[in-house]
Amino acid sequence: MTVTGPRHTGRDRQRELEGLSPFELKNTLIGLADAQHERTAKAMINAGRGNPNWVATTPREAFFLLGAFGMEESRRTWDEWDGLGGMPRADGIAGRFDDFIGRNGDRPGADMLKAAVAYGVDRLGFDADAWVHELADSVVGDQYPVPDRMLTHIEKVVHEYLVREMCAGSPPEGGYDLFATEGGTAAMCYIFDSAVTNGLLNPGDRIAIMTPIFTPYLEIPRLERYHFDVVEVRADMRTEEGVHTWQYPDSEIDKLADPSVKALFCVNPSNPPSVKLSDPTLDRIARIVSEDNPGLVVITDDVYGTFVDGFRSLMSIVPRNTIGVYSFSKYFGCTGWRLGVIAVARDNVFEERLAALPDEFRDRLHERYSSITLEPEKLRFIDRMVADSRQVALNHTSGLSLPQQTQMALFALSSLLDERQRYRRICQAIIARRKHALVKGLGLPIPQDDEAADYYLELDLLSWAERHLGRDFAEWMTRNYEPVDPIFRLAEQGSVVLLNGGGFDGPQWSIRISLANLEMSAYEQIGKWLREIGREYQAEFAEQSGS
Repeated sequence: MTVTGPRHTGRDRQRELEGLSPFELKNTLIGLADAQHERTAKAMINAGRGNPNWVATTPREAFFLLGAFGMEESRRTWDEWDGLGGMPRADGIAGRFDDFIGRNGDRPGADMLKAAVAYGVDRLGFDADAWVHELADSVVGDQYPVPDRMLTHIEKVVHEYLVREMCAGSPPEGGYDLFATEGGTAAMCYIFDSAVTNGLLNPGDRIAIMTPIFTPYLEIPRLERYHFDVVEVRADMRTEEGVHTWQYPDSEIDKLADPSVKALFCVNPSNPPSVKLSDPTLDRIARIVSEDNPGLVVITDDVYGTFVDGFRSLMSIVPRNTIGVYSFSKYFGCTGWRLGVIAVARDNVFEERLAALPDEFRDRLHERYSSITLEPEKLRFIDRMVADSRQVALNHTSGLSLPQQTQMALFALSSLLDERQRYRRICQAIIARRKHALVKGLGLPIPQDDEAADYYLELDLLSWAERHLGRDFAEWMTRNYEPVDPIFRLAEQGSVVLLNGGGFDGPQWSIRISLANLEMSAYEQIGKWLREIGREYQAEFAEQSGS
């Protein structure tokens, strides 16, 4: 492979663009990669987006078949005019569902849909008519969500899923209340807004963020509405050979023991390194919360947890203090569905914090929520989030749409029914193959890490250069080039788009590679281009140093 095409982006321009979010910088890189494609017909390779290129088919097939049943029930209720039906009715609907499955048993999704209904009845104790009616009426989408926070049966299904996938099967006593949201991003917006509105956090408070982390989560706390004082807890542990483990030393975790730190914010497994918090770190956080900082608010985004065996979220380690967020988007390939959920333990510190607010603050909150309840002071924090999501006054129209909740339930049920976790093994195998192809192209080993989800890889190019090519070479790179120079070279010369790890508050010379969104062959090409760029730097160094 040889380097082709001119380079246009100088150091001053790179330095200017470096201040952008990686996701905004990505648009510039795509433009450069497109230009290279036009010059050379080299297909652009974009590993900068985290959207997976797989789709979970079985729960979708069950959803579409359920839709056919919902339409049959709608016409059964009211079929006076062509093209107009009525609302499905509950009485006797479970029997009619059995008949429907009997007539459509050979259609895609029938087996799963039948098993899903049986799971609710046999394993979760649902009344058959009530359960089938909730599914049929929801897939039709003919009503507002009632309850607005989450439908009764679907909440129990998703609760069961979260307990298995986020808590390794061990929920806290009392379990969780759930709030279905328009993806994990909406969940985060609701959490931050309601936490400030209700005095759990106040503008200017000191909060800790575990880095590297998804860039918007660095930017939100610094917005004028919050203006939090951010303390970074850095994953800067390395092996004896100097290789990043992306774990946190005790000295960093111990920053949380300071009671002035009001909240902890993390993505676990991390983004971009995709490494879960180690058991010693989880235990240390639990001890700190128990002994040193019992009022700490923990907010954890666990979207990648399903890619790691035996995953345990902080929502199971310190459940009283934790607001958990999970998105179905990555695991099931459904970013377009916008399916997320907030989980708050029923036994939590937030209700205690609300009760202890100063009288003046409590009076303001009483007035804020008085239009939706006669006893605003008894409104739980999670229900305040629901109301705040619709500016309180529109609380009666809050809640995730019913078809979205239905598809969420079917995704969850597909996993619960998969007792041998075949789907997870397939996803893990896909990622492992792509990682192997990348390593093959690089011609360099990437250490295996049992704590890693491997959804992304974060490669620290400067650290690698220092270990393998010497400190003089590494210092030469930093003197002569911007940390984003490698990703500009890749875009301009190879039509390869990667994100800069420095934009995630990772090492400045690191790059993020998504292993989820490209065909396997593309990863070998990415590896080869990275190797070629490295050779290019070495040649420049040799020429300038006269070696």
